[in-house]
Amino acid sequence: MSHHRGKTLALQGSPISLGLAQGIIHVHRELLGLMDAPVNIAHKQVEQELASLDIATASITNDLVVLATRVEKEIDTRLSEVFGSHQLMLNDPSLQQELRKEIIDNLVSASSAVKTVFLRWERRFLSLESQIAREKGDDMQDISVRLSNALVGITTHPLEEIPDGCILATSRLLPSDTVFLANRPISAVLLEYGSNISHAALFVRQMGLPCISKITDLMTTVPEGALALVDAEAGTAVVHPNKKQQVAFRHRIEEKALTSRLAQENARRPATTIDAVTIPVVANVGCANDTRLAMLNGAEGVGLYRMEQVYLGRTSPPDTAELVAEMKLVLAAAKGHPVCVRLLDVGADKPLPFLAFFAESNPALGRRGIRLLRHYPELLRTQLQAVLELAGEFDVHILVPMVTLPTDVGVVKELLLELCAEQQLTVIPSIGAMIETPAAALSAREIAEHVDFLSFGTNDLTQYTFAADRENAAVDLYFNDASAVIFRLLRLVHRDLPQMPLSLCGELAGRPEHIAKLLECGIRTFSVAPPLIPTVKDAIRHCSCNPG
Repeated sequence: MSHHRGKTLALQGSPISLGLAQGIIHVHRELLGLMDAPVNIAHKQVEQELASLDIATASITNDLVVLATRVEKEIDTRLSEVFGSHQLMLNDPSLQQELRKEIIDNLVSASSAVKTVFLRWERRFLSLESQIAREKGDDMQDISVRLSNALVGITTHPLEEIPDGCILATSRLLPSDTVFLANRPISAVLLEYGSNISHAALFVRQMGLPCISKITDLMTTVPEGALALVDAEAGTAVVHPNKKQQVAFRHRIEEKALTSRLAQENARRPATTIDAVTIPVVANVGCANDTRLAMLNGAEGVGLYRMEQVYLGRTSPPDTAELVAEMKLVLAAAKGHPVCVRLLDVGADKPLPFLAFFAESNPALGRRGIRLLRHYPELLRTQLQAVLELAGEFDVHILVPMVTLPTDVGVVKELLLELCAEQQLTVIPSIGAMIETPAAALSAREIAEHVDFLSFGTNDLTQYTFAADRENAAVDLYFNDASAVIFRLLRLVHRDLPQMPLSLCGELAGRPEHIAKLLECGIRTFSVAPPLIPTVKDAIRHCSCNPG
């Protein structure tokens, strides 16, 4: 075994997914070699190459559909959206046109055209400032690798060969790479590139895989086959550790396991504060797996069900029956507990192929959430009908996303009452408004006339309060969801409406260090990602609602 030799090496990076792990390093080199020289073709081969391109595109489109379904089942809904968007990118008419033009004008093979054109697109994205555009660069490379492989008939993925239990060191993870990791028992991941909000980051967090990124010169310094201790909480890894370091690390792993086991055992008990107030902790979910895990972890219901998945990547919107079937499937494990269904929250940043979208020059400030549903009232009607049908079996509540004006909720309430009258229903589901814009927080009193509860979406509230896109690394300095400004907005709403039930479903709700302050702001329900429920409940038990 080679891992006893070599001098100790300390690596430092940024934590992306927390946890401690030890294992043998496996270095995974970049999949794409250098650009090969273009393969020239004769004029009479053009038709043949265009046909190959069409066949490869169709076969990959099909792979991506299969992949999205698998990811949704095994990992998480939000992440399967990544492959839905790959499918849209691959079939983008301007991209397809550029590929055909490259083959016809330059008389090169389909495979060469793919490499040239995709590189061009990837560079376009990488030269843009925003984080989202850079992610798109990763996505372009991912699709390009797939298409090139399909054209030359490669079907295996290099990550299928990695040893179990290893620590994977690689320059960056493309979204499709992460799917191969989902089924492999590896210990941790070390990366040279990758931001905290990249698709890969979401994957490793959802899988509970410790991961550190932004380790400078990782690929040139890290030795294959060496033992390493990864502390993804501090963002450090020790390669070739000495005996003393190994023993200390093992103690930390045992301590951590004990703490999390205690939190887990207590998770099924209610979270009651020191001054005897019981605070419900509920879950944000997107697929059936999320809901099952949430209930196992002690969730008292679902505080935010995202229905976007049912709509993405489709050529026509689902009808009431399809929507009801999907919702029953996803929410089954939470039957008998309150569930909050958020109405469709898409907009220009998450386009729906079946809506004629007007390209908006500034999508974040355009038609999102309820603004879009007001524009397409049939979508809203279908969703409300589905919720009413669900109400026969579930304790269901409605959440209205992206509320800015009191009429945003007024419209929903009016249509809901109309549908209830039509169906002669006496029990009407309660309605809540998402407070995600400063205007909504400042007009909470007027909004309150139409709703039964309010739920803060602090990720968007922060983005709109500071005018800083949470996906844009260049304005990280301005995006702070735990800033005094955000707490001031929460307090203001509570002061204006002391009797109104307030819940919080942004990332802020899952951070134990802020829970005491959130309770002081009148938050009485916390909705968090399923793995975080035990720790949040634990934190609540150490706080009081009315200190002093």
